[in-house]
Amino acid sequence: MTATALHPTRALPTPTTRALLACGALAGPVFVGTGLVQGLTRAGFDLTRHPASVLANGDLGWVQITNFVLAGLLTLAAAAGMRRVLPGRWGPRLLAGYGVSLLCAGAFRADPQDGFPLGTPAGPPSSVSWHGTLHFVCGGLGFAALVAACFAIGSHLTPARAWYSRITGVLFLVGFAGVASGSASPAVVLGFWAAVVIAWTWLATTSTHLMRRTVA
Repeated sequence: MTATALHPTRALPTPTTRALLACGALAGPVFVGTGLVQGLTRAGFDLTRHPASVLANGDLGWVQITNFVLAGLLTLAAAAGMRRVLPGRWGPRLLAGYGVSLLCAGAFRADPQDGFPLGTPAGPPSSVSWHGTLHFVCGGLGFAALVAACFAIGSHLTPARAWYSRITGVLFLVGFAGVASGSASPAVVLGFWAAVVIAWTWLATTSTHLMRRTVA
């Protein structure tokens, strides 16, 4: 018996299901690509000091806000596609929770910090705004949902992909714990950027795998 037979999909992917899963394959490249282009071109932004969230500030802040909203919608679509092909419900629900958190991240901006946008004092914000607080809370809940989704969705995949999902969840949790600690170390900030790329890569590869997967 193959590993796929041990963890059968609920149904053969339909064109609609494949389109939904394709959204999951696109979400990461769109989000990470847009964030990196901004990070490398916007004055005052430093990838070693600033998380992507602060890009929502300034005259071009609408670009990152749109990026959050689009990534959230694509993630919700991917969750709907996974709900159609995976036997368990919790994995897609948790992934949908992460999608909602991205929408909230677009609605509630992180506070300016450490010289970005230009003119902002160095260091962390002297006080945290209500929208900055909501951004952090929604982000924390969403990141927790994503970590749990990695484990829940991985449990329905082949052994190798299950381990890949678990390792992704652990690495993302470590990356988030670093920035949540308040550390501004370049290693911690870059570690979180790496964790974000790892998590989006997992969503893209898992969505692509499920697009091609059939019941054995």
